[in-house]
Amino acid sequence: MGTVVSFVVIDGPPSSRQTLETACAELHRIDELFSMWKPDSAVSRLRRGELAPGEFPQELTEVLERCREAKEITAGWFDAWAMPGGVDPSGLVKGWAAERAGRILREGGVHCALISAGGDIACFGSPPGAVPWRIGIRHPWRGNAFAAIVECAGGAVATSGTYERGQHLIDPRTGARRAALASATVLGPDLTLADALATAIAVAGPQLLHRVMELDGYEAHLVGWDGAEHTTPGTRLASGPRPGAGCP
Repeated sequence: MGTVVSFVVIDGPPSSRQTLETACAELHRIDELFSMWKPDSAVSRLRRGELAPGEFPQELTEVLERCREAKEITAGWFDAWAMPGGVDPSGLVKGWAAERAGRILREGGVHCALISAGGDIACFGSPPGAVPWRIGIRHPWRGNAFAAIVECAGGAVATSGTYERGQHLIDPRTGARRAALASATVLGPDLTLADALATAIAVAGPQLLHRVMELDGYEAHLVGWDGAEHTTPGTRLASGPRPGAGCP
């Protein structure tokens, strides 16, 4: 998937180390299926027309179904089938993989943890002090400054922008590289969908915010190219960095 995944495990049984190793092994297995850089991955073979639908690994079938769901929810602004070179689910597979890793931790008895997949974050439980996780959203052009710090009692925070990978976002309607916003962050209960929504809004701009607000439990924070910021009413903002903060 071409990214780095990090874990913060705060509350778990003595077997948490083994559970963490299992989660890491699962992420490596998923990378073998979905990497766009590995010629033998399932996605690479699909893009070359070497896989028929009946030959798809179960994980690929699941991810493509989530891509169809995201395409419908975003009115086509997220479209894995409109990318250069063929189908490309990378706009949400990172979040999907982090969700699977979090599920492994919970099933292994971990009560509080945070998983950051290239800055897209899934978290559950409460850090010390029984406070929500406080997650910093990196400002697009102010060095190490935060654009905002959001409180997340459990769920997901996904950010899409151009400050890490340059202008890589594709407008599915034109095929052009385009970002209407400097940064788009979506919070919600499901990192897979939050990841796709953040990508779509970064390309489409504020016109897509109503789609987020129609979904139960989802909120957004946007930074425009002019520096203007917009936050949906239900977003919980913290006043400053606290222990347990991350930086998408």
